[in-house]
Amino acid sequence: MNWQDEGFLLSKIKFRENANIINVFTEEYGKVSGIVYGGNSRKVRNHLQIANKIVVFHTSKSESKMGYFKTELLEAISPRFFNDKKITSALLSLSSILNVLLPEAQPYKKIFKSINSFIDELNNNNWILSYNFWELNLLKELGYDPFLDQFKKDLKQTNSNNISILIDNTKYLVPKFLIEKNLNKNFNDKDVSAGLNFTRNLLLNKFFLPNNLIFPKTRIILENYFN
Repeated sequence: MNWQDEGFLLSKIKFRENANIINVFTEEYGKVSGIVYGGNSRKVRNHLQIANKIVVFHTSKSESKMGYFKTELLEAISPRFFNDKKITSALLSLSSILNVLLPEAQPYKKIFKSINSFIDELNNNNWILSYNFWELNLLKELGYDPFLDQFKKDLKQTNSNNISILIDNTKYLVPKFLIEKNLNKNFNDKDVSAGLNFTRNLLLNKFFLPNNLIFPKTRIILENYFN
């Protein structure tokens, strides 16, 4: 089975002396694993950075066996932000969450498009709010929508930046900007922390814990920057 597609590099691990096994989230084929021979060479290693956008040329003898990739760099995303630990953590967090939660070989074109949209926001001051909304959108695309619009009527009843809500008999503290869908809000670290805490708890309660999945350390590191 041979095909070509573009995608985001989600993970890589060393395989034998000069090869890598990588997971790529492609636009047409979803998350796909493959072996990259020569993956530890200087030429290839430089563009196999997590979250980079690459073109993959996939070859396999059958759908039941892991295939092989040849790769080319399409967009060097990670190196643009190597001097910004927070953005780097966000890119690693995004990649790690998708690597764990996405099933193999199932396209999620809306999620793919949402990554492109988030990357476009990384040069804006409110990029971290965009990341928070990206996680909320991911929850919806994976099948769980908390329907935050239903709580808009409760916003007028408090002067606090956060409100307590009940979802599926579990209490959550949610920042107003997530309910208002307000990316232009003046925000501080407490607002960011509350938003990340909310989506983290939803991810844990709805996907990670029920399926005995390990929550990515990269996501915890990102949240710690704002605590």
